[in-house]
Amino acid sequence: MGGFFGVISKHDAISDVFFGTDYHSHLGTRRGGMAAYDETIGLQKEIHNIQNSPFRTKFEHVFDEMQGNSAIGCISDYDPQPLMIRSNLGTYAICIIGRINNASELIQNYLSSSHGHFDAMTGGAVNSTAIIASLINQKNNFADGIRFAQESIKGSASILILKDDGSIIAARDLVGRTPVLIGKGEEGYCVTFESFAAQKLGYEEEFDLGPGEIVQLTADSVTRLTEPKKEMKICAFLWSYYGYPTSTYEGVNVEMMRNRNGEIMAMNDKAAKNAENVDFISGVPDSGTPHAIGYANKSGIPFARPFIKYTPTWSRSFTPAKQKDRKKIAKMKQVPIHDLITDRNLLFVDDSIVRGTQLKETVDFLYDNGAKSVHMRSACPPIMYGCKFLNFSSSKNEMELITRKTIMDIEGEEGFKYLDEYSDSSTERGKKLRQTICEKMNFKSLEFQSLDGLVKAIGLEKCKLCTYCWDGKE
Repeated sequence: MGGFFGVISKHDAISDVFFGTDYHSHLGTRRGGMAAYDETIGLQKEIHNIQNSPFRTKFEHVFDEMQGNSAIGCISDYDPQPLMIRSNLGTYAICIIGRINNASELIQNYLSSSHGHFDAMTGGAVNSTAIIASLINQKNNFADGIRFAQESIKGSASILILKDDGSIIAARDLVGRTPVLIGKGEEGYCVTFESFAAQKLGYEEEFDLGPGEIVQLTADSVTRLTEPKKEMKICAFLWSYYGYPTSTYEGVNVEMMRNRNGEIMAMNDKAAKNAENVDFISGVPDSGTPHAIGYANKSGIPFARPFIKYTPTWSRSFTPAKQKDRKKIAKMKQVPIHDLITDRNLLFVDDSIVRGTQLKETVDFLYDNGAKSVHMRSACPPIMYGCKFLNFSSSKNEMELITRKTIMDIEGEEGFKYLDEYSDSSTERGKKLRQTICEKMNFKSLEFQSLDGLVKAIGLEKCKLCTYCWDGKE
């Protein structure tokens, strides 16, 4: 997924950017980077691999090696960034959040028209940030270049640029799929994906960039370079899963949304008389927990934690690139509390069910430790489509999705014509999907939050939300 944080100030910006970027570490686990500008030194840059160690440990020396009153930092899924670019627009550092689906086409167009080149990574791949920069540099100013880049790609790109005069340019993607917030401090401004990162560092929320809006920051001012667009499609998964609980997007706090979401699911189960005689409500940690708390509070069934994740030394379970390694680490981290498992009927709420691989391991673990039954609830609708816009629920093949695989087992490719029916628990196909997954995963029962329920929990109009991975609507 990735995230970024930038500061321009009348004092040294390195400390704020170090901690602000670290606060985005939950959004990605592969690369971390920082760039800074100092009048004497100029632009500086550092990038490190953070797959097996926290951002802090790789960048704690940065206070001795970087200086400047303006700086940017980023966490990214795959490509190293920020990159340093020298072009007709000057020298600048750039990082992005997003995804480019037509990269091959853009690369070929650039190479054939400019006779230039790209630095190639392993296997010949080109850094997505370099592609964005190549598009920006085709125009005579940053505003036109950024808009040209955003309109040229298929996917999305929010962009953060540190110029060689120390100013910062921030741009939200064209339909606002990811948030970009401007914060104001006593001696300057910050730009952040996560609102709480600004708050913790003493910045007050100034405003959210609108879709497609571009601004330039100095220590004393914010100048709008491009007006915001009216249409917004912010990713609904921000609230369901990958947003941090303390953050607020478009005025809606993540933790509060998750509590409301769980309450709605509890009311739905009560109306349908599902999962009766449950002893405890639990979350599949960590992001499933607030949904489960909301469910427990509304249902009156006690909330409990039948197992605890041992996190002091084990890294996040989805960090390793290989699935078998992720499964092993997930298993090692789960420590049971037998008094809360043995002979108990348990209902777990997970933030989502994508492939279901680790979830199956968790359920087997619970039964191995004496659970009587395990009910499962997903805090979002069935995921039917791999995300085309962000590196979150994307799959190399949509057949990796548990829903798609199950539908194929039920009625083959013909079933893909009826994805709406399979999403709906009231239809025969919807009931069959849930029953078949229960049999595969050893659930006593399974239900997904409805799309209407999710939208209600968020509290924004559906037309302002991207729900593509659930309903295929762009």
